[in-house]
Amino acid sequence: MLLPKIFTITLDPVFQSSNIPAFLLQADIRRGLKSLRLIKVRKPLLKVNYLMEKTPNILLINPWVHDFAVHDLWAKPLGLLMLGGLLRAHGYQLRLVDCLDIHDPRLKEVTGMKRATRRGYGTGKFYRTEIPKPGPLEQFERPYYRFGITPEIFRDLLGRGPEPDVVLVTSTMTYWYPGVQKSIRLLKDQFPDVPVVLGGIYATLCQEHAASNSGADHILPGPGENLILQLLEKLTGHSFDKLLHSGEKKTILRPAFDLLPQLDYICTLTSRGCPFHCPYCASDLLYSGFVRRDPIEVVDELEHWHKKYSIVDVAFYDDALLLDANKHILVLLKEVRTRKLPLQFHTPNGVHVGSLSEEVCEGLFLSGFRTVRLGLETVDAERQHQLGGKVKPGAFSAAMESLTRAGFQPGQIGVYLLCGLPKQDSDEVAESIRMVKDHGARPYLAEYSPIPGTPLWSEAQRCSPFDLANEPLFHNNSILPCRSEGFGLEELQELKQLCKA
Repeated sequence: MLLPKIFTITLDPVFQSSNIPAFLLQADIRRGLKSLRLIKVRKPLLKVNYLMEKTPNILLINPWVHDFAVHDLWAKPLGLLMLGGLLRAHGYQLRLVDCLDIHDPRLKEVTGMKRATRRGYGTGKFYRTEIPKPGPLEQFERPYYRFGITPEIFRDLLGRGPEPDVVLVTSTMTYWYPGVQKSIRLLKDQFPDVPVVLGGIYATLCQEHAASNSGADHILPGPGENLILQLLEKLTGHSFDKLLHSGEKKTILRPAFDLLPQLDYICTLTSRGCPFHCPYCASDLLYSGFVRRDPIEVVDELEHWHKKYSIVDVAFYDDALLLDANKHILVLLKEVRTRKLPLQFHTPNGVHVGSLSEEVCEGLFLSGFRTVRLGLETVDAERQHQLGGKVKPGAFSAAMESLTRAGFQPGQIGVYLLCGLPKQDSDEVAESIRMVKDHGARPYLAEYSPIPGTPLWSEAQRCSPFDLANEPLFHNNSILPCRSEGFGLEELQELKQLCKA
């Protein structure tokens, strides 16, 4: 715990009337006090004691990714940056080290590292270095990489700022935990006495595994804002008593993108949670319920980043962006057009096919949507029913017609198809691919990753030849965790070729 510093101020009554008090200060300044706050605690006749509290420094870490393949499809640590906005509003000093940074000039000089090639709209590849595969993955004959900066650059960045009082590390895919382990191990080497808190998706879905294997001192599951302020007060002794008025709400919600070394694009959430409850999806486990932001407030945020950093490309991270479009996304997009914001929008998470009416498609086109991804899942009627029945018969054809009538070229439209579900055969996926291509759109395979706690998890465990329960590395969709006889990695490659043909 960071103990508060006691300053004793002795006032000489002779000088009080002239407002030039003589005083004596006693303080421990070993940590380098930069931001101080005085809190009056008691006032004897001639002596006033003050509690002077150092504002704690919080270090935010976006860790490495260790995997066979990863692409930067508008990938930013949005949850961590949202926490950063919350903590900043509560008076904490922040610093961020992004292990997936592609802009550090030193990376170009590293021998043996594959370059981070970039594509349109800010997407592309990360820098990557081939590393030994973890034991459970040695059976797969594919190169395995550390994506991001080098450990030497990481150590250098850690040493550039003040020693943190707490380190917050985020996490995403459950099977990316080796990158989290590596990051925390180096953090502990650099700051052995500083508590490390791990949050994010892996920490939520595999809490026991994270507690036993990550090396973190504290595991923070679920939405971080629910517990982080209480935990930081416990760890630092810092209590921020400012009342957050309603007018400051948008500041708290605004992610701290300015902590990143350079911005090519931003991501945003206009809502949290999802009302659809798909059996393969973790949305309910990560955020229960469904809440939306004021669409005008979202536009305020977009305008802020556009004006301050000339941001043009914006990716929506919503799971249900088009739900009740007339009350939400269409209001937002109309405001974007009213303000004449020259933005380009992208939907990497996929939008619901049934929500693509002519009015919605026209609004998307007129407002600058450049990347449209649809969540079709499958054309198999029985499978579609098992997955919740979100796409009704004929809905995909109607959506494609509405999109093209609005002005979208078929080549702009990508369609996600689930692949490798328990008891799914390759013929079903091939049929879906052909149907998508017949409509002129581009099919994208979304290989299934088993997620603990979801309705499909038990069936995945029964079908998989791997120990899904005890080894999150086997959740990796690249290995086709729920493969079956007649649908293995060879068939998966054939399906990928069919998508490209």
